[in-house]
Amino acid sequence: MELPYNGALLPQEAYQLCREAPGAKIVDVRTRAELDWVGRIPGAVEIELLSYPGSRPNPGFLAALEQQVDKEAMVMFICRSGARSHNAAMLAMQAGYTECYNVLEGFEGDKDAQGHRNTKGGWRKAGLPWIQS
Repeated sequence: MELPYNGALLPQEAYQLCREAPGAKIVDVRTRAELDWVGRIPGAVEIELLSYPGSRPNPGFLAALEQQVDKEAMVMFICRSGARSHNAAMLAMQAGYTECYNVLEGFEGDKDAQGHRNTKGGWRKAGLPWIQS
């Protein structure tokens, strides 16, 4: 795939690796609003890449990541559909993280023909653990 980080995983693969690989972390880069209103992954590290409202870059993203995740750990970034997490994985690699992955499909997956999420791919559609506030 010629990605600027180690690779891309489907949600099921990320969940399995998180359970089996010592020190592996899922980092959810969605906004606080998404986490509160849509749902959370239990045990995931939560750091906004972009803020809500306005989608402005979070200037403290890398500092928060460095405080919560070891640079040698396997890090799997997830967002709503896989775009922000791609950017987060690139930023982490540039900051010296050694094993970064993007979780394809994200938490909610792509929109279906009616414009709805959670029906085509994603963490929730796969039946993986999540909670709602």
